[in-house]
This record gives sequence, C-alpha cells and structure tokens, in this order.
Amino acid sequence: MRLGITCSQPASTSGREDLLVRPAPRLAARSPARVAAAAAAAASLPLPALPTAQQMPRRRICLRAARRLARLTPHAHFVSSGGEGGEAALGSEDSDVVGGAFGSPLSSGGGASGAAVREKAGWQRRWTMVAMCFVAFMLCNMDRVNMSIAILPISQQFQWSSATIGLVQSSFFWGYLLTQVAGGVWADRFGGKRVLGLGVVWWSLATMLTPIAARISLPVLLAARACMGVGEGVAMPAMNNLLSKWVPVRERSRSLSLVYSGMYTGSMLGLALSPQMIASWGWASVFYIFGAAGLVWYLWWGRQAAATPAEDPRISEGELRYITRNTAASRPLSAIPWRLLLSKPATWALIISHFCHNWGTFILLTWMPTYYNQVLGLDLKSSGFFSVLPWVTMAIAANVGGWIADSLVERGWSVTTVRKLMQTIGFLGPAFFLTQLGNITTVKGAVACMMAAQGLDAFSQSGLYSNHADIGPRYAGVLLGLSNTAGVLAGVLGTAATGFILQNGSWKQVWGVAVALYLVGTVVWNLFATGEKVFD
Repeated sequence: MRLGITCSQPASTSGREDLLVRPAPRLAARSPARVAAAAAAAASLPLPALPTAQQMPRRRICLRAARRLARLTPHAHFVSSGGEGGEAALGSEDSDVVGGAFGSPLSSGGGASGAAVREKAGWQRRWTMVAMCFVAFMLCNMDRVNMSIAILPISQQFQWSSATIGLVQSSFFWGYLLTQVAGGVWADRFGGKRVLGLGVVWWSLATMLTPIAARISLPVLLAARACMGVGEGVAMPAMNNLLSKWVPVRERSRSLSLVYSGMYTGSMLGLALSPQMIASWGWASVFYIFGAAGLVWYLWWGRQAAATPAEDPRISEGELRYITRNTAASRPLSAIPWRLLLSKPATWALIISHFCHNWGTFILLTWMPTYYNQVLGLDLKSSGFFSVLPWVTMAIAANVGGWIADSLVERGWSVTTVRKLMQTIGFLGPAFFLTQLGNITTVKGAVACMMAAQGLDAFSQSGLYSNHADIGPRYAGVLLGLSNTAGVLAGVLGTAATGFILQNGSWKQVWGVAVALYLVGTVVWNLFATGEKVFD
C-alpha cells in the first residue's frame, strides 16, 4: 500500500504548515478503495506539533511525516508542493529511498540537490555502461601503443631513421586531430552510443589494415594510421557525452577515472603482450589480433548500451529516478553556441591546460620503449616490460585520485577547489620527476622516475578531464572536443618534434620542453579554471 502526502503552503500567519494526505494518482487508479481507506486512517493519526516554517525547512516536515506514516504502511510515496522533483519512495525491507530532492520557496536549495538520495542495492545499469566504456578505452590504447613496440622491428626491416619513426608515430594524430570537435558535435546531436560504437569499429578495421599498408609503401602506412586516428578521435567526446547523462555528479570523478584507467590498462596490456606476440608470430600479429578484439566489443556494445538512461529498457525505475535527479537536465541541441563557448575563460583554461598536459603525456606514450632501447640499451622484450610499469601506477593513481576528489566534494569542498588541487598535482608531479630523469642513467632510476611521473599525472583525470561536464553538461562532448583538439595538436607536434630533437640533441632537452609546458599549464589552470556551471 502506498500513500501520497503533500506539504501545503503555510495555512496561517504563524508560518505553520498543515499536512494534507492524499493518494498518489497512479496507485489510486489501481486500488481506490484500499488507498482511500488507508488515507482516511492516516489522516486520523495524531500528528505531533510542527515547528514554524522558519524553524524547520519544509522538506524536513515532509520527511518526518512520511516516516511516521511509513511505520503503519509498507510504503509511503510523498511529494513536496515546491514542484522541483520533491518525490521519494520510502519502502519496506527490500527498498530504500530512491529520490529525495525537495524544492520549495522556503528551502535554500531550491530543488534538485536538496537532499541525499539512495537506491536499491545490487548491480546498477550505469555501472555496466561505465564498464563497457572502460573496455573500449582499453582497446583504444592497445591499438595505439602496439605501434610503439612494433616500430622497432618495422624500422629495422625498412631502414627508417629517427625522423621517419617520429613521422610514423605522429601520423596517428593527424586523423585524431580531425574528429575531436566533430566527434563532440556528433555525440551531442546523435547520441554517444552510436558515435562511440562506430568509432571503435572504424579504428579496429584501420588497425587490421596497418600491416598491409606498411608493406605497400610509407605514404599508405601514414594514411592507414591517420584513418585509425579518425576513429579514435571520437572516443573521448562520445564517452564524455554518455557519462554526463548516465553518471550522477557525486560519482563523476570516480567513474571518469575508472574509464580513463582503461586507457592505462590498455597501454599495460599492449606493451606487455606485443613483444611476446611479435617474437612468436611476427610484428603483424599485434595489429590483426588487437583489431579483431574491437569488433567483438562492438557486438557486446550493440546489445547492452543505451544513449541515455531513459532509452534503456533494462534500467530499474529506482535507478532511473536516481540518475535523473542527480544529473543536469539535457535538452536536444539545435545549434552549438561557438561564440559563447569560446568567450569564457573557463573554456580557454581547458584548452590551454589540455595542450600543456598532453605534450608530456604523448611523448611518454609513444617514445618510452625507444628511450629504454636507445638510452638504457634494453632489448625489445625488456623495453616492453619496463614500459608497462609506469602505466600500472597510472591506472592505480587515477582511481585513487577519483576517490579522493569525490570524497572531498562529499565533505563540502567546492568543486572548483577540488579540480584545481587535482590538476595541480597532475602538472607539478610529472614536472618534478622529469627534471630528475635527465640526470639518471640506470634502469631502476629511470623506471622509478617514469612511474612517479605518470602516476601523479593520472590525477589529471579528476582535474581537467572531469571539468567539461562541470562547466557545461549540455556541451560536455563539444567542450572535450575543443580541449582535446589542442591536446592532440600537442601530440602531433610533441611526437614529431621529439624525433627531430633527438637527431641533433638529447633526451634532456626533450624532457625540458615538457617540464616548461607543465609549469605554464599550472599557472593557467589555477588562474582561470572553475568547477561551477558556466553554460546552461
């Protein structure tokens, strides 16, 4: 049995509120007689004297009355007359509060975030979405880093110079750069499910064609790698669009950190498996096998994914209400306000900081095995093994950072403070350890510096990478596309520039450029970034 309770407006000049008991419309239609009887019984209950509205917010009055009624009935369904989603279900032993955000003229929150809400225990559908995105990002980096290992035997086979190796490594970013903004626009207009799914299929097919292209000619190989970048370029904007609709604000840092740790896991697996696969089956095998894995993932995605919670036939009613009340309302985009987006300092903080961050990150991603091989004298298998370790620390640190960030927000820290703190760690930590790397010549010392640098770099997942949905939930995909375009540009320039620097310079110079950009990013981020909503 369920009862409906509505808190009316103040009935007297003292501010005291009367309580009206009425059946919830949906349930009344099912069993009018039982609900009418229960309502009459509840109305006859002696209710305690209530304080004035000034002494106690209206939502607390509603909650206390509902709890009193819930003792007599298996369930209570109550709605605040403020109109802003003041609905919750108090239940029997197998149910919890699934909503509880109250709005009224007398409440300070004004609506959706007024009270904490809970949901029924058990596996939630949004966790399935996060898990599938995790696997997609894992495959994304597996397909990306396999070239950083395969480039060693390929360059020996075709007699490539360091400049040519840098060109091949950077060709991926040519295509990756093209679809950053486009991917965000497509995701915001057509849904992240469709865009991410097609992106995975596209880059998986391009990965499988890479060995054929390499044997034809260098220009064809460059085109194949660029095509692969086109597919991977839509992944981040599409994922950001999806999670902005699926993941409540309080879980955002953890969820994004988990998904991005899929990239680190993919780097670990790609770097760990590629040397053995190359030794056993040849360098072409890594492209065929990793590419095929993406096609298998797409079959899973097509059956399980949904663009929004409302479109998911498998989601429970309780989880749907919980997500709806704890995420920003989303309206279809008819046009992108480019001038407005680019006029705000918060947008430029994202763009500039993303560029500064990715310069160092992509150098480590693409050149680390070569560094181990050329500077430390390690063979193919050893280079792959030691390249894995920094990504292990990155995967762990990303999730630790996400947990810390969400915990600080729950304890009352402002989102702005948390984002600035996390990103400052993500900038200054790598900067410090890269300065040490230039003076180290031992394997243990170099690996330790790499692990520390990339581990602290992973705190960026709770900084700038979580900030797009903070400042503009409706434009999360577009904003990530804008900032990641700058980040990819850093990958193109940084990866190619490293090859040219090494022809006439040293690795110490390579690290010096990365450190300088980390410092610039720190200043820009702390001056102009915000965690508050900027765009409606």
